[in-house]
Amino acid sequence: MERKFSFEQRLQQLEDREAIKALIARYGLVMDDRDLTLLPNLFTEDVRIFSRDGVMDVHGRDAAVSLFLGRFEVLGPSNHFTHDKIIHFDSDPDRASGIVLSHAEMQRKGQPMLAAIRYEDQYRREDGEWRFAERIFNFFYYVPTVEYLDALGPGLATRMRAYDSAVPADIPEKLSTWQSFYGGAS
Repeated sequence: MERKFSFEQRLQQLEDREAIKALIARYGLVMDDRDLTLLPNLFTEDVRIFSRDGVMDVHGRDAAVSLFLGRFEVLGPSNHFTHDKIIHFDSDPDRASGIVLSHAEMQRKGQPMLAAIRYEDQYRREDGEWRFAERIFNFFYYVPTVEYLDALGPGLATRMRAYDSAVPADIPEKLSTWQSFYGGAS
């Protein structure tokens, strides 16, 4: 049974959707600009930042800020882009979830790199502002620019090359839908 919303509720959802989109865009700008004054305001007090590769896993605003400060130490200039956004609202009007497709161009340890990221987000309105309550990073690739074409080659799942050793990417090979379609083969 489809839930009916009043005009006011629908209008509020449209305003909230735009506020969440602005939060998503602000995240990229804060990261690229290294804006330490705005960084904490992106997150709820109890935020969780997690990456499927296990490199990032922190709870709490202070821990999230520390995590990003550490990442800034190894990153040079960066440019984050967000593309499609799918936002779902909870029955609680102060909660929503979303999937954000994005990519980033950056310098890591002096080397130009490209990354394609699918974020799984939980958003929560806190003190009247939408913030990230959870942000999960799923990497399709994270490669030196000179390896970009190679990383998209057939059958190559080791597209995570940001660290000392290449490892399998988070998506799509690890997704249950992908495994079901291909019979568990990558």
